[in-house]
Amino acid sequence: MKKNMGSVDKIIRIIIAIVFAALYFMDMIPGTLGIILVVLATVFVLTSFISFCPFYILFGINTCSKE
Repeated sequence: MKKNMGSVDKIIRIIIAIVFAALYFMDMIPGTLGIILVVLATVFVLTSFISFCPFYILFGINTCSKE
């Protein structure tokens, strides 16, 4: 897999994941929507760690700096 995420993109995804998880675990967003947000947060964290987002390939996006 070729990296397609830059460091700013990774930081933004991790911050969003923290916010989603906090909203769920503080019972501000309960139920099905809360579970969906936690799953989305998990995906954001995983894609940040591997620096690869499959959706970026579909749309031709690459936020990684040129090597």
